[in-house]
Amino acid sequence: MRILVVEDEPTLRMQLAQAIGGAGHTVEAVGDGAEGHYLGDVEDFDAVVLDLGLPVLDGLSVLRRWRAAGRNMPVLILTARSAWQEKVAGMDAGADDYLAKPFHMEELLARLRALLRRLGEHGSAQWQCGAIALDTRAARVLVDGQPLQLTSHEFKLLSLLMQRKGEVLSRTELSEHLYPHDSDRDSNTIEVFVGRLRKKLPAGSIETVRGLGYRLVEEPA
Repeated sequence: MRILVVEDEPTLRMQLAQAIGGAGHTVEAVGDGAEGHYLGDVEDFDAVVLDLGLPVLDGLSVLRRWRAAGRNMPVLILTARSAWQEKVAGMDAGADDYLAKPFHMEELLARLRALLRRLGEHGSAQWQCGAIALDTRAARVLVDGQPLQLTSHEFKLLSLLMQRKGEVLSRTELSEHLYPHDSDRDSNTIEVFVGRLRKKLPAGSIETVRGLGYRLVEEPA
């Protein structure tokens, strides 16, 4: 999954990026509301962790602008403010959940998992596609009940294919979910990772749709 973190405190921002990245996600982390708003407006994210007390543009304004523009990705707001009015204002602005500082990183990850499980048909931490089972909580993949050893990039790629099984995903879309926005995105490397995954998954699990991209199928041909 691709997660945007908007937090102005450098140490916490780094800790959030490390923890969320360690859970198997691709993370973009920025330090002010203006940059956060821009990224959330022009890039596709599966979820956002958004601090309310941001410089340049405050978190509530960022959230309101996203929702007004039709951006409906799940948003978990962070706030050091204890007043219940602030939490209500955040939820009214379109937040899906909130977490007050200070917090335990394990709780944030659990809240984030809950938001991600609401996406599409995935109502639990266990995703299934034929013989392939992916546990989002443990970042583990099983094939016919046997553990599968994947690199972090392979896991991220399979997670997106599992989340949207049956859909055709372009190389560009896959690379955007695999790499941060400021990295050198080369869609050709997707072919390499797809090739590696194919060797580890049941034959025919990943189909190539010529000229369009790839899709994960429930029952390989």
